[in-house]
Amino acid sequence: MSIINTPDESDDGVADLYGPELEDLGYVPSHTRKMAANPEAFRAFQQLMRTIVSQLGERRFELATLAAADAVGSQSCRHAHGRKSLKLFEEEQLERIVRDYHDASLSEADVALMDFATKLSKDSSSMTDADSLRLRKAGFTDREIVDIALAASARNYLSRALQALAVEVDVPPGLSLTLKDALTSK
Repeated sequence: MSIINTPDESDDGVADLYGPELEDLGYVPSHTRKMAANPEAFRAFQQLMRTIVSQLGERRFELATLAAADAVGSQSCRHAHGRKSLKLFEEEQLERIVRDYHDASLSEADVALMDFATKLSKDSSSMTDADSLRLRKAGFTDREIVDIALAASARNYLSRALQALAVEVDVPPGLSLTLKDALTSK
């Protein structure tokens, strides 16, 4: 349990962080409440994510995010982005993706993207041009390769901050038991 005090909605600059979560989920997740201790930094992070998504696309962004969250062991991010990914994938395929994306009927490009995000998250110091070249051979542009690296790196940033602060894991409502199990099992 995190010792970080949760700012109240009436605190300066916090209502705009809580409002979208309340509207979308019906509650404000623990990670948003704790990051609201520094609302300016959290807003900057959210803007970075919107910038990456605007170029990379939501589907590829979520694949990179799921791979990075899994690689760093972030249950918070796995659950939050598992829920977000339900609008992009059929539940059965999403369950397969989170259990083993190599066996989820994804394209070669999608698997290369997730492999890249996983390696970046587990051992970025071992990465070489060969890792980026694999993405290029899979059809990604230089901009997309940079955005994949940014998406995975940004997920590492937030996931590690949440872990360091012992932020409670929220399981979003509306997830089936099998998807909850898949998201929790790693």
